[in-house]
Amino acid sequence: MSLLDIDERILELAKLVEFTSSPITDIKRPPEVDIALIEGAVANEENVEVLKLYRKQAKFLIALGDCAIFGNLPAMRNMFTLQECLEEAFLDTVSTVNGVIPTGPDLPRLLPKVLPVPQVVKVDYCIPGCPPDAEAIWFVLTELLAGRVPDPLDIPYQYFKYD
Repeated sequence: MSLLDIDERILELAKLVEFTSSPITDIKRPPEVDIALIEGAVANEENVEVLKLYRKQAKFLIALGDCAIFGNLPAMRNMFTLQECLEEAFLDTVSTVNGVIPTGPDLPRLLPKVLPVPQVVKVDYCIPGCPPDAEAIWFVLTELLAGRVPDPLDIPYQYFKYD
């Protein structure tokens, strides 16, 4: 949603890039790209696999938002065991009658702990925030697309290069 907050500049951006995949398209095998924006924490084995593919296929990988960078709200699950979380979600709710914890080959296996993206793959840039600032997203993307290294001192919006 923060990317859409660049408003009409999305039309300008569309002239510079080809949008190849998004959460809407749910593409699990990304093509080679110059820039990959990754949002959200890493919670299951499928997330790890897709994230590693994006890292391999992207010239620049950007962790977008506090959940991707730090784990944020999804990582609150880490205060409990995975079993406790599953029981709370599927067995112990007020509205649950004869609850069952779902299992099956089609469900991605949850990781024991939720991880931030930089703990799984190398990240080139981070744009923090909840939500991340649209101006920072615009600045970092347009600088990279112009072949420049974004300098956080050039704008009053927060982002950082991740080493």
